[in-house]
Amino acid sequence: MLNQIYQADVLVVGGGVGGTAAAIQAARRGAKTILVSEFSWLGGMLTSAGVSVPDGNELEAFQTGLWGEFLRELQQRQPEGLDHSWVSFFSFDPRIGAKIFADWVQELPNLHWIDKEVPLEVLRQGSCVTGVRFADFIVQAKITLDGTELGDLLALAEIPYRWGWEWRSQWQEPSAPEHPNHLTEKYPVQAPTGVVLMQDFGTDIAPEISPAPNYDPSMFAGAWDGYGAEQFMNYGRLPGGLLMINWPICGNDYGEGLGRLVESKASRDEFIQESRWHSQNFAHFIQNQLGRRYGLATQVFPHSPTAFALHPYYRESRRLVGIKTVTEQDILPAPGGQVASLNIDTIAIANYPNDHHYPSFNFPLQPKSLRWGGRWTGTPFTIPYSSLIPTTTDNFLVCEKNISVSHIANGATRLQPVVMGIGQAAGMAAAMCVELNCQPRDLPVKALQTALLQDQRSPAAVIPLFNSTPDEPQWMRWQINYLNNPASYPLDGIYPASSSSPYYYETNKSVATRLNNSYTGVFHLLDPQDYRFRIISPKACKQETWQLVTLRSHIDLQLQACNHKQLLTVWGRLNPAGNWLLVENIKI
Repeated sequence: MLNQIYQADVLVVGGGVGGTAAAIQAARRGAKTILVSEFSWLGGMLTSAGVSVPDGNELEAFQTGLWGEFLRELQQRQPEGLDHSWVSFFSFDPRIGAKIFADWVQELPNLHWIDKEVPLEVLRQGSCVTGVRFADFIVQAKITLDGTELGDLLALAEIPYRWGWEWRSQWQEPSAPEHPNHLTEKYPVQAPTGVVLMQDFGTDIAPEISPAPNYDPSMFAGAWDGYGAEQFMNYGRLPGGLLMINWPICGNDYGEGLGRLVESKASRDEFIQESRWHSQNFAHFIQNQLGRRYGLATQVFPHSPTAFALHPYYRESRRLVGIKTVTEQDILPAPGGQVASLNIDTIAIANYPNDHHYPSFNFPLQPKSLRWGGRWTGTPFTIPYSSLIPTTTDNFLVCEKNISVSHIANGATRLQPVVMGIGQAAGMAAAMCVELNCQPRDLPVKALQTALLQDQRSPAAVIPLFNSTPDEPQWMRWQINYLNNPASYPLDGIYPASSSSPYYYETNKSVATRLNNSYTGVFHLLDPQDYRFRIISPKACKQETWQLVTLRSHIDLQLQACNHKQLLTVWGRLNPAGNWLLVENIKI
């Protein structure tokens, strides 16, 4: 029996990265918003799925919008810093991330969050979505957003979507297979991971980890070959000795019967249980091989067993058939450039290298990486607003991994920071549609782009530029310039700026004042954008030679200008897991 009917301007279903960002942005814009989540933690991939070592949008210039605000909050709330793992520049306790999202939601009086509920029916009048029914209540809304992990509203509303592979003939994607094959039949989508958190106890005192059903140690043999046990364990190291286990190579990616994820609740629950058993068996294998220094973490996730994420880390979901579909060509570098071609209706940016997960199989993809700041990063590309809008359905947007994207390109659009940007844009669009009393397809995209750029709390870049952040006086000018003149967008992603501008001087000055850790040593140039640094002071440093990396564009330029065996003093942070020194200031 229905106990309540709620009325809202904006309804967001799903409390993952995109849904949470959408609800927060819609409410900050002033819309009466309801957010309904399946779990008691918000943040999805970043928190409840346990992947608190995010990939992509790591460069300072791409740390904008809610993503940048989230990173700044983490830096304030996690006194141990964010330099713990080697898979990411940002490693944090997922409990802190969940608390940030909960605090942001609770500070908004016009945002009502209801947790532990799943959608049962999407309400429609003709081509218009009017709301969603849950077990004990209905929410009627002017705009509804699908922020579920697997695009559940798409299926419930019978909105056209894709699931699985497309062949090369459809969009001429260079990495797409010509025809179905054994791989495409066995793995229709990328494999999820049941993340488990282990604990480094320092000595062999960890409680024994029991094997789960279907334990087969041969499945995990060779997991850390080529890395070594210590480097393997440091892959996802978090503060407090926590270790995120999300390992693709003979690890805990799980891809058996992936079709069950979209067949029924019972079949999905069956898959999730098997995935958790698989991760428990991997943890048991790790402990058997490496000793009882490593055990399961305790008191992390708000359910039992507390070492296991609340739900799998889904890399792919149902994907909307939208007005525009993002394909592999949209994410690859433009000829002769280090950025992808610009989408005119861009509303979010991303730069992750394309990455697909199929257990025990390495699927080759067109390269989209470049060296920058002393390390590898990905070609920047943009997400078009039209990929969030169904072709025929109204009053509806998507805001998660369920955007209109090909299976191939999904490997680069699925990451946490870009999905947060997609969610922010979708939430802003929904609120503006309410203000203007228009359909999402009729919302002027220039107005949406301007609103994102001019947001008072979390201005979000929509044009990828390596050398510009919202703190820089010319940031807005160049963002708007390239929106109005897309043909002038530079192929190198660098707008014409001087490294001696007041912005750079003030940034260097403030960084030098703020950082206490300075190191003097000898710079070694191995190859272009490949640097090593032999520390000679302070002598107490545990190791001498480190890789030099930076996330800041003006430091990148300074490193490129350094000479082999030049004496330098740098300010920054050491990361023993990654064996890098993250440079924030240089004295030459």
